[in-house]
Amino acid sequence: MHPTSRRLILFLLLVGTLLGGCGTQPAPGAGAGAGSTSATPAATTAAPSPPAGTTVRLGYAGGEVTGGTQRVPVPLGEAVTLVVTGDVVDEVHVHGYDFYRDVRPGAEVMITFLADIPGVFEVEMHDSGLMLAQLRVS
Repeated sequence: MHPTSRRLILFLLLVGTLLGGCGTQPAPGAGAGAGSTSATPAATTAAPSPPAGTTVRLGYAGGEVTGGTQRVPVPLGEAVTLVVTGDVVDEVHVHGYDFYRDVRPGAEVMITFLADIPGVFEVEMHDSGLMLAQLRVS
């Protein structure tokens, strides 16, 4: 995929996220210029369908990762949607891409981004330290 096409896709994903009610806030402990996005989802029973690409469903309950920690291969340049659920309030963090989202009981949180950085990236619950998954982008 041409670098300009990747940028356009990433731009469109970010615009869609911002129009969906997301704002920006600095990551905890991050210096100037290291921004992240954060969203507080409305409680809902019907979540929108994730876009095409790799969709990974992750969850935690009772202090444990539901179904165990996943190791997910992701093709470089593909859209990734993480759908996260939990039984207590926490914040999901996608390392390397520095996305943060609040998770509340009874609601699904979706994080969609373009996997344009190769490597292995942890997806963890920030407050509890639970590692939900490792994304292997290549």
